[in-house]
Amino acid sequence: MLITNIKALVGVHPKEKLFLRGSELNGLPILENAWLLLENGLIKDFGLMSEMPSHISNLTSQISAEGRFVFPSWCDSHTHIVFAAPREEEFALKIAGKTYEEIAAAGGGILNSANKLQHITEDELFESASIRLKDMIKQGTGALEIKSGYGLTVESELKMLRVIKSLRAAFPIPIKATLLAAHAYPTEFKNNHQGYLNLIINELLPKVAEENLADYIDVFCEKGFFSNEETAQILTAATTYGLKPKIHANQLSSSGAVQIGIQHQAVSVDHLEETDEKVLKALSESNTIATLLPSCSFYINIPFANAKGLINSNAIVALASDYNPGSTPSGNMNFVVSLGCIKLKMTPEQAVNAATLNGAAAMELSNQIGSIAIGKKANLFITRPMSSLAYLPYSFGQSQVETVILNGEVYHG
Repeated sequence: MLITNIKALVGVHPKEKLFLRGSELNGLPILENAWLLLENGLIKDFGLMSEMPSHISNLTSQISAEGRFVFPSWCDSHTHIVFAAPREEEFALKIAGKTYEEIAAAGGGILNSANKLQHITEDELFESASIRLKDMIKQGTGALEIKSGYGLTVESELKMLRVIKSLRAAFPIPIKATLLAAHAYPTEFKNNHQGYLNLIINELLPKVAEENLADYIDVFCEKGFFSNEETAQILTAATTYGLKPKIHANQLSSSGAVQIGIQHQAVSVDHLEETDEKVLKALSESNTIATLLPSCSFYINIPFANAKGLINSNAIVALASDYNPGSTPSGNMNFVVSLGCIKLKMTPEQAVNAATLNGAAAMELSNQIGSIAIGKKANLFITRPMSSLAYLPYSFGQSQVETVILNGEVYHG
């Protein structure tokens, strides 16, 4: 496939550039009036229209992208799209002023989703998650990570991970799986934390490893959920099974969770709505990625992460959707990029880099996706005609994604 007359080819980073930290996020290489050649599912070549080789101009499979931008696909490194049912009944409670913690304490939140999931089949979970995933792909997402965490029993957690494995086999995009059994304490273990930790470590982890169901381990390290010490216990056990950490950190308080993640060589620490100087310094000296989830802050009305402070501290910053039924019922990465600009005060260039190359790095996929480079997977999207790069985050209420291309072919869903 040959794409010609591209107004702007976005994210033309050198192939060896696997992540961007600090001020590097300011640079978003763009090639104007360009062509792009895709072959065997990969990016074969690209360049200026004025220099396009004559031997490729006669290819029959061509798309004219006149007036349009071509982006590498969004790389969404934090989602929870396998769930039994939405939780719109909690929506009114939020409007009435109930906090996330109050809803959870009253039996809502994660435990609500866990109760619903235990009564649904793998096939039903797969079908509902497939609908969500198709919507995300049509909005430009070309790679994602999916977490378990709404099972909270051995069988239900395994059920979720098997569904994720089935999604990986059925869809044409890279999907990473994360075990998040340490999402909340089940009611029966409310006063027996060590009992639940033993269940995860001694029963669940061996079965996950035996079926090769997960790439990562995650823990909701937060006051009222899993303490720093409990988090460390789980992460240490998971490494013996080859699962790398990606933890929920500093969503509701700054309690040392980021530092726990870094100490355990976490691929990423996610949320970070609450940061302090110690967090900034720790991330500035680490290759652990700070994954920010601004649509969660938007939806449950908590502080937005300090993206500017993290970037100025030379951290590696990614953006992801956090798509889940309770705190972020949306997987629209275009809106996430808009919030990155509007609420996190990131420039359009910083936000796009954070949602593409650094998002890919947070899934350890940036050698394959996340930028326009020869030999990388041809996962990208073509916009509607746009006046400038900034128009995409500016027009937050309307998707600018016109054509999705995955593995070098137009995706029709």
